[in-house]
Amino acid sequence: MATTNLIATSNAVRFFSSFSGKPNYFLSRRLSQTTHRCRVQTSCCYREMPLKAVKPVVMPETSDGIGIVRFLRGKSYFVTGATGFLGKVLIEKLLRASPEIGKIFILLKSKDEESANKRLYDEVSWLNIYILNSLVSFLISFFIYFVSLIISSDLFKLLKQMHGSSYEAFMKNKLIPVIGDIGEENLGIDSETADKISDEIDVIINSAGRTTFDDRYDAALSVNALGPDRLLSFAKECKKLKLFLHVSTAFVTGKREGTVLETPLCIGKNITSELKIENEVKLASEAARKFHGSEKSKKLKELGYERAQSYGWEKAYTFTKAMGESIIYSKRGDMPVVIIRPSCIESSYKEPFPGWLQGIRMTAPLILGNGKDQIPDLLGDYQSSCDVIPVDMVANAIISVMAKHSCGNVPEVKVYNITSTSHAHPLRMGEIMDFSYQHLCDSPLTETTTKVLERMKFHSSLEEFTSSVSKAIRKQERAMKNGEEEAESHTTLSMKGKKKLKYFVSLAKTYQPYMFFQARFDETNTRSLRHELSMEERQMFDFDGSCIDWEHYFINIHLPGLKRELFRQRSS
Repeated sequence: MATTNLIATSNAVRFFSSFSGKPNYFLSRRLSQTTHRCRVQTSCCYREMPLKAVKPVVMPETSDGIGIVRFLRGKSYFVTGATGFLGKVLIEKLLRASPEIGKIFILLKSKDEESANKRLYDEVSWLNIYILNSLVSFLISFFIYFVSLIISSDLFKLLKQMHGSSYEAFMKNKLIPVIGDIGEENLGIDSETADKISDEIDVIINSAGRTTFDDRYDAALSVNALGPDRLLSFAKECKKLKLFLHVSTAFVTGKREGTVLETPLCIGKNITSELKIENEVKLASEAARKFHGSEKSKKLKELGYERAQSYGWEKAYTFTKAMGESIIYSKRGDMPVVIIRPSCIESSYKEPFPGWLQGIRMTAPLILGNGKDQIPDLLGDYQSSCDVIPVDMVANAIISVMAKHSCGNVPEVKVYNITSTSHAHPLRMGEIMDFSYQHLCDSPLTETTTKVLERMKFHSSLEEFTSSVSKAIRKQERAMKNGEEEAESHTTLSMKGKKKLKYFVSLAKTYQPYMFFQARFDETNTRSLRHELSMEERQMFDFDGSCIDWEHYFINIHLPGLKRELFRQRSS
């Protein structure tokens, strides 16, 4: 297929020069020529709440510790997954902690060309630019798409306060979008662009990943398993690269009990040598060719679950992430590699303001099951460990690890568990539901919620759970039909009721491995790193989960943040 460098035209160069003063030659890709915490009680209904950000100060350089701020100054980064939850928080902290940072190259999929074009015509008439051809149209629309994803996010409001009228210029100078895809060969970047940015990158941060628990096997393999391999190949071409940092998950070791150590995964050592990744890729590819339509997605999801279970993993997500780690371990050569394994990442604890959240994720669907749908049932163990870590602590840990290891002192792959269950009083699943019940009784999710919530009931079997949920839905339908909760004359669920039951059963199956979780994560490396930080660094880059007051966090930070996110989604 004929390809073209997207900024080969003088029109494109002139357009991007108008923003930065010079051409942004990194916006390119191979494309066809036709690419056209004290508790606060609130009112009974939710209202938008003001966000209190941390004080916008520039981080001072310290004379001891590991020299985080000193390290950040002037360094350039290549980041995947930058538009994701963790990625955005990481970028915001990098820019706020060190305005003298170099460039942050962001691998960004151009997957929304049509809607970007619509925003272009609806929102940017101030540009006074005539669309001369489809190439310039694409470049402009992609730039608007990038701005809407990153620069316009409320997450960056503290940076806006710091920089005032020069905010946009600062952001456009620091953030360089690179059109590409970790799921494609050569990351979907043309060779000329790859050569240019490889001369500038000091650290690669891979936070990309498909995190859906019941994902299609072929898609999960392409991004979670083979994606790190493609990125590693690119990293080997980076002339001054100091570190390859890969973000994995604490649950990557599969079905485990007891203590999960900070050790890298390697096929033939702690992964059975029977696992052949190339065979898994072939199996998924054959299934993708064999099935079509809606059946194709269903069969590939089933295949992912079956293959994961057969090798001792819960889901295709964690199974393919394990493959990704093993590939990095076996193919890294002499490259300095660090792996970060966070547990369930939830809303920010402090920075840039408490409770920032993107998407309905992790524990949210379980909380909303009672708070929104009034189904007080869970398949799980009240006493099971629930390892949650705020997103800003994960970002701080990543930055600290970079500063620690970017001098080439990583003879072996180093692993850091960024978790909370290793502490003296780990959080329990039942506690989360109790905190949620306490908060939502005082402050329901919506003004239409008039019934008193019931405390969450935990069930040990799927059959028991399904029966209880079915009864709850029938009770709701009788009340809606007769106005009263009458005798059991209405015993058959409506079509809507059946769909609701199917959703809750599916949700229970998806979360089941984590609702009976009994393992705890070792944090020897992570604790050692914290001890190396100076007092100033510990304050600036806090990632100590043992200091979290979980009741305060959920009642006063996380749940209000979840409400804000729900409100935002309804308003958009």
